[in-house]
Amino acid sequence: MSNADASLGADDPADLLAEAQAAIEALGRVRGEVAKAVFGQERVVELTLAALLAGGHALLVGAPGLAKTTLVETVAVVLGLPAARVQFTPDLMPADIIGSEVLEQDEHGSRRFRFVQGPVFTSLLMADEINRASPRTQSALLQAMQEHHVTVAGQRYDLPAPFHVLATQNPIEHEGAYPLPEAQLDRFLLQIDVPYPDKETERRILLDTTGLGRASPSPVLDPLALRRMQSLVRRMPVGEKILATVLELVRTARPGASPDPRVNDHVAWGPSPRAGQALILASRARALLRGRLAPSVDDVLALARPALAHRMSLAFSARAAGVEIETLVDDLAARAA
Repeated sequence: MSNADASLGADDPADLLAEAQAAIEALGRVRGEVAKAVFGQERVVELTLAALLAGGHALLVGAPGLAKTTLVETVAVVLGLPAARVQFTPDLMPADIIGSEVLEQDEHGSRRFRFVQGPVFTSLLMADEINRASPRTQSALLQAMQEHHVTVAGQRYDLPAPFHVLATQNPIEHEGAYPLPEAQLDRFLLQIDVPYPDKETERRILLDTTGLGRASPSPVLDPLALRRMQSLVRRMPVGEKILATVLELVRTARPGASPDPRVNDHVAWGPSPRAGQALILASRARALLRGRLAPSVDDVLALARPALAHRMSLAFSARAAGVEIETLVDDLAARAA
């Protein structure tokens, strides 16, 4: 651990416990503030916060009008993160996200190129309707999401820390959408499905959002506080049972040696070790959000679908056999428990 990393958290057990208790209290206030603007989506909010606490990116998938954009904007405010929004459209170009070089001439007539930063140079980037841009433009985020820097004209430009992408996506069957490249999907720590609200929640939405006054969330954290919590998450203990469950779940989801014939017959490719990393980190974060100092098997099982489903692909035979990726992941998780 570098000196900079060490400064983000304590190593003494007593200090670690005190740090965890303070984080749990702060995260409770974070959830309370988010709830002022986002109604009845407790699981979606929890998964989004877990992805950020784990240091990763999240893909929010749901029909238009389900408050995905509102959630991202609210999280940025409550976490105190500098944020930018990019509306993905078919004509969006990579330079519109990353930035580009412009030729300038000074007062002496000398010309030089100057790099103009794009909206990716922020702490929380909202990629709105990410699947409406071409694959070429979607791929412009690959280096930024994985390596936290971009390269333009051979020059490296580091992104701020922390750096996270919260992308929204409409279901792929909607007209004018493109499937995300598999390599980019794998960069998202979690894929979070945003469902329709229940009746009582929708009633509250109709009443609270159509009047003159709306509650405004307040900042609870700042970038340094979030980085401290991310460091804490990585230092939380993980039991051997948790590790064994993650290994079993990830490995049985790969075709070729799975005990489930549906995987061997109908899965084109399964999750890489990055999926296991996502499960471990997100399980720690979920435990912290729920006031615990170590993850449980229940955390792993609850995160199996968000961490694995978008990292697997079904073969053409799956449709004829009636195999669905979500049901398959749920069954594999139940077997691994």
